[in-house]
Amino acid sequence: MSGHSKWHNIQAKKSKVDAKRGKIFTKLGKELMMAAKDGANPETNAKLRDVILKAKAANMPSDNITRLLKKAAGDVNSANYEDMVYEGYGPNGVAVIVEAYTDNKNRTAGNVRHIFDKFGGNLGTSGSVMFMFNKKGQIVIEKTEELDEEEIMMLALESGAEDMVSEENVLEIITDPDVFDSVKAAVTDAGVEIIEGEVTMIPNVTTSLDLETSILFQKLVDKLLEDEDVDNVYHNAEFHEEFEG
Repeated sequence: MSGHSKWHNIQAKKSKVDAKRGKIFTKLGKELMMAAKDGANPETNAKLRDVILKAKAANMPSDNITRLLKKAAGDVNSANYEDMVYEGYGPNGVAVIVEAYTDNKNRTAGNVRHIFDKFGGNLGTSGSVMFMFNKKGQIVIEKTEELDEEEIMMLALESGAEDMVSEENVLEIITDPDVFDSVKAAVTDAGVEIIEGEVTMIPNVTTSLDLETSILFQKLVDKLLEDEDVDNVYHNAEFHEEFEG
């Protein structure tokens, strides 16, 4: 189908950093607590259901998940986490969106600002880069010899997807956030394995970086994701072809 995906260039590097984060259970715990605010039953709370699947994929013990859900449902002394979104620019004007869960807004804002400053960027105002991104559901499927791309495309479109892009090693299905769950369910029910599926921020314009700036910018992303309050980092960088992350 039409369109060009930057999933390999942008999201794969994000996932690579996610995989090595030492505090991933802490981050997932906060995400579970936030999702459970809309109801602690995953059968009626789609967002919570997705976070639980994400936690299990990261090998978080079931006892930990159960304990966090009970805490979210009834512990008045539990930390009151808030969603925070920060927008800014990295080196060479790369647009960056940082999503965080925090119980101390001043601490988190200070940390995020310091990291931007340290690696050649600057924190912007609300709305300064958000217009460069679209909130979309994104489902990534690994290509295999057994996979019928035409069949997957028809299944995706019939279940409400907007687009499907074929890359070298993966298929990327793009959806409106409102139909993400139904499209994902249709793909899964068809026996197709999903390697990544989430509602994310996809850039509508990218910023090309040379090799030196690619290295510097990835350091900024790494440091942001190392912060225990930061949950996601989205950006529109197009890394240099020689950059390996």
